Amino acid sequence: YYIISAKGKWLQFIEKYDTIKRILVKEVKPMFTCFYPDHYVASIYDIPYEELWKKGIRGLFFDIDNTMAPYDLPRPDASAIRLFQELTKMQFKICIMSNGKKARVTLFNENLKVPAVHRAGKPFGYNLRKSLKAMGLKPGQAAMIGDQVFTDVWAGNRIGMVSILVSPISEKDEWITKIKRGAEQIVLRRYKQLNPSSEQSIQKTK
Repeated sequence: YYIISAKGKWLQFIEKYDTIKRILVKEVKPMFTCFYPDHYVASIYDIPYEELWKKGIRGLFFDIDNTMAPYDLPRPDASAIRLFQELTKMQFKICIMSNGKKARVTLFNENLKVPAVHRAGKPFGYNLRKSLKAMGLKPGQAAMIGDQVFTDVWAGNRIGMVSILVSPISEKDEWITKIKRGAEQIVLRRYKQLNPSSEQSIQKTK
Protein backbone atom coordinates (compact mmCIF):
# COMPACT_ATOMS: atom_id res chain seq x y z
CA TYR A 1 0.00 0.00 0.00
CA TYR A 2 2.74 2.45 0.98
CA ILE A 3 4.70 1.67 -2.18
CA ILE A 4 1.63 2.23 -4.36
CA SER A 5 0.78 5.41 -2.45
CA ALA A 6 4.32 6.78 -2.82
CA LYS A 7 4.32 5.90 -6.51
CA GLY A 8 0.98 7.67 -6.97
CA LYS A 9 2.24 10.82 -5.26
CA TRP A 10 5.38 10.74 -7.38
CA LEU A 11 3.31 10.48 -10.56
CA GLN A 12 1.16 13.39 -9.38
CA PHE A 13 4.29 15.44 -8.76
CA ILE A 14 5.59 14.65 -12.25
CA GLU A 15 2.28 15.64 -13.79
CA LYS A 16 2.23 18.93 -11.84
CA TYR A 17 5.85 19.60 -12.82
CA ASP A 18 5.03 19.06 -16.49
CA THR A 19 2.05 21.40 -16.19
CA ILE A 20 4.16 24.12 -14.55
CA LYS A 21 6.84 23.66 -17.18
CA ARG A 22 4.31 24.07 -19.99
CA ILE A 23 2.99 27.25 -18.37
CA LEU A 24 6.48 28.66 -18.06
CA VAL A 25 7.30 27.89 -21.67
CA LYS A 26 4.02 29.19 -23.08
CA GLU A 27 3.41 32.20 -20.84
CA VAL A 28 6.42 33.37 -18.84
CA LYS A 29 9.06 33.20 -21.58
CA PRO A 30 6.90 35.04 -24.11
CA MET A 31 6.26 37.67 -21.43
CA PHE A 32 9.98 38.48 -21.52
CA THR A 33 9.73 39.45 -25.18
CA CYS A 34 8.07 42.74 -24.26
CA PHE A 35 11.39 43.66 -22.65
CA TYR A 36 13.55 42.64 -25.62
CA PRO A 37 14.97 45.55 -27.65
CA ASP A 38 14.84 45.64 -31.43
CA HIS A 39 18.48 46.74 -31.38
CA TYR A 40 21.12 46.40 -28.67
CA VAL A 41 24.31 48.41 -29.12
CA ALA A 42 27.15 49.76 -26.99
CA SER A 43 26.25 53.46 -27.14
CA ILE A 44 24.23 56.12 -28.94
CA TYR A 45 27.21 56.52 -31.28
CA ASP A 46 26.90 52.92 -32.50
CA ILE A 47 23.27 53.14 -33.59
CA PRO A 48 22.85 52.60 -37.38
CA TYR A 49 21.00 55.88 -37.97
CA GLU A 50 21.24 55.70 -41.76
CA GLU A 51 19.73 52.22 -41.69
CA LEU A 52 16.92 53.45 -39.46
CA TRP A 53 16.19 56.28 -41.91
CA LYS A 54 16.03 53.85 -44.81
CA LYS A 55 13.51 51.78 -42.84
CA GLY A 56 11.23 54.77 -42.41
CA ILE A 57 12.24 55.94 -38.94
CA ARG A 58 11.89 59.72 -38.73
CA GLY A 59 11.79 60.39 -34.99
CA LEU A 60 14.36 59.66 -32.31
CA PHE A 61 13.47 59.78 -28.61
CA PHE A 62 16.45 59.83 -26.25
CA ASP A 63 16.68 59.09 -22.56
CA ILE A 64 19.31 61.16 -20.69
CA ASP A 65 20.80 59.45 -17.65
CA ASN A 66 23.41 56.82 -18.54
CA THR A 67 22.19 56.95 -22.15
CA MET A 68 23.54 60.32 -23.26
CA ALA A 69 25.57 61.16 -20.16
CA PRO A 70 26.28 59.84 -16.64
CA TYR A 71 23.37 60.67 -14.35
CA ASP A 72 25.53 63.10 -12.33
CA LEU A 73 26.76 65.08 -15.38
CA PRO A 74 24.58 68.21 -15.70
CA ARG A 75 25.16 68.97 -19.38
CA PRO A 76 25.84 66.98 -22.57
CA ASP A 77 29.42 66.79 -23.79
CA ALA A 78 30.64 68.03 -27.17
CA SER A 79 30.20 64.60 -28.78
CA ALA A 80 26.51 64.43 -27.85
CA ILE A 81 25.88 67.96 -29.11
CA ARG A 82 27.65 67.15 -32.38
CA LEU A 83 25.63 63.95 -32.78
CA PHE A 84 22.36 65.85 -32.41
CA GLN A 85 23.52 68.39 -34.98
CA GLU A 86 24.34 65.60 -37.45
CA LEU A 87 21.00 63.87 -36.84
CA THR A 88 19.18 67.15 -37.39
CA LYS A 89 20.98 67.56 -40.72
CA MET A 90 19.75 64.08 -41.62
CA GLN A 91 16.25 65.52 -40.98
CA PHE A 92 15.46 63.35 -37.98
CA LYS A 93 12.98 64.81 -35.50
CA ILE A 94 14.52 64.55 -32.04
CA CYS A 95 12.96 64.56 -28.58
CA ILE A 96 14.34 64.01 -25.09
CA MET A 97 12.10 61.68 -23.09
CA SER A 98 13.32 61.49 -19.49
CA ASN A 99 11.86 60.38 -16.19
CA GLY A 100 14.12 62.97 -14.56
CA LYS A 101 13.09 66.15 -12.81
CA LYS A 102 12.31 69.37 -14.68
CA ALA A 103 15.48 71.16 -13.50
CA ARG A 104 17.67 68.26 -14.67
CA VAL A 105 16.08 68.00 -18.11
CA THR A 106 15.91 71.78 -18.71
CA LEU A 107 19.58 72.31 -17.89
CA PHE A 108 20.69 69.34 -19.97
CA ASN A 109 18.67 70.56 -22.94
CA GLU A 110 20.00 74.15 -22.93
CA ASN A 111 22.64 73.46 -25.58
CA LEU A 112 20.66 70.81 -27.46
CA LYS A 113 17.52 72.88 -27.95
CA VAL A 114 15.17 70.04 -28.85
CA PRO A 115 11.68 69.21 -27.57
CA ALA A 116 12.08 67.68 -24.11
CA VAL A 117 9.75 65.95 -21.67
CA HIS A 118 10.56 65.61 -17.96
CA ARG A 119 8.83 63.19 -15.59
CA ALA A 120 7.88 61.23 -18.72
CA GLY A 121 6.40 58.32 -16.79
CA LYS A 122 8.15 55.57 -18.76
CA PRO A 123 7.26 52.73 -19.24
CA PHE A 124 3.77 54.15 -19.55
CA GLY A 125 3.15 55.51 -23.02
CA TYR A 126 1.00 58.60 -22.45
CA ASN A 127 3.75 61.21 -22.92
CA LEU A 128 5.33 59.25 -25.75
CA ARG A 129 2.04 59.18 -27.67
CA LYS A 130 1.44 62.84 -26.92
CA SER A 131 4.90 63.80 -28.22
CA LEU A 132 4.56 61.60 -31.30
CA LYS A 133 1.31 63.33 -32.16
CA ALA A 134 2.87 66.77 -31.67
CA MET A 135 5.73 65.78 -34.00
CA GLY A 136 3.37 64.38 -36.63
CA LEU A 137 4.68 60.85 -36.29
CA LYS A 138 3.20 57.39 -35.86
CA PRO A 139 4.79 54.99 -33.34
CA GLY A 140 6.24 52.86 -36.15
CA GLN A 141 8.10 55.91 -37.48
CA ALA A 142 10.04 56.53 -34.28
CA ALA A 143 12.64 54.89 -32.02
CA MET A 144 12.96 55.00 -28.25
CA ILE A 145 16.62 54.97 -27.20
CA GLY A 146 17.77 54.31 -23.66
CA ASP A 147 19.83 52.23 -21.26
CA GLN A 148 17.06 50.62 -19.21
CA VAL A 149 14.99 47.58 -20.11
CA PHE A 150 12.05 48.25 -17.79
CA THR A 151 11.58 51.90 -18.71
CA ASP A 152 12.98 52.78 -22.15
CA VAL A 153 12.70 49.47 -24.00
CA TRP A 154 9.38 48.48 -22.47
CA ALA A 155 7.92 51.94 -23.11
CA GLY A 156 8.84 51.81 -26.79
CA ASN A 157 7.64 48.24 -27.24
CA ARG A 158 4.32 48.90 -25.53
CA ILE A 159 3.22 51.45 -28.12
CA GLY A 160 4.87 49.97 -31.21
CA MET A 161 8.02 52.08 -31.49
CA VAL A 162 11.41 50.68 -32.47
CA SER A 163 13.27 50.07 -29.19
CA ILE A 164 17.04 50.56 -28.98
CA LEU A 165 18.94 49.55 -25.86
CA VAL A 166 22.39 50.96 -25.17
CA SER A 167 24.83 49.87 -22.49
CA PRO A 168 24.89 52.19 -19.48
CA ILE A 169 27.62 54.82 -19.78
CA SER A 170 28.54 54.56 -16.10
CA GLU A 171 28.16 51.99 -13.34
CA LYS A 172 26.88 54.79 -11.11
CA ASP A 173 23.09 54.78 -10.90
CA GLU A 174 20.37 56.21 -8.75
CA TRP A 175 19.41 53.75 -6.00
CA ILE A 176 16.10 52.78 -7.61
CA THR A 177 17.85 51.99 -10.90
CA LYS A 178 20.45 49.85 -9.12
CA ILE A 179 17.64 47.69 -7.76
CA LYS A 180 16.29 47.08 -11.26
CA ARG A 181 19.66 46.23 -12.82
CA GLY A 182 19.69 42.73 -11.33
CA ALA A 183 16.33 41.89 -12.88
CA GLU A 184 17.47 43.41 -16.16
CA GLN A 185 20.39 40.98 -16.31
CA ILE A 186 17.99 38.03 -16.15
CA VAL A 187 16.08 39.38 -19.15
CA LEU A 188 19.25 40.25 -21.07
CA ARG A 189 20.81 36.84 -20.52
CA ARG A 190 17.79 35.28 -22.19
CA TYR A 191 17.85 37.90 -24.93
CA LYS A 192 21.54 37.27 -25.66
CA GLN A 193 20.93 33.51 -25.85
CA LEU A 194 18.36 34.16 -28.55
CA ASN A 195 20.44 36.89 -30.23
CA PRO A 196 24.12 35.92 -29.87
CA SER A 197 25.16 38.41 -32.56
CA SER A 198 24.07 41.31 -30.32
CA GLU A 199 26.65 40.34 -27.69
CA GLN A 200 29.39 40.12 -30.33
CA SER A 201 28.42 43.55 -31.67
CA ILE A 202 28.63 45.15 -28.23
CA GLN A 203 32.02 43.59 -27.50
CA LYS A 204 33.47 44.79 -30.80
CA THR A 205 32.41 48.40 -30.31
CA LYS A 206 33.56 48.74 -26.72
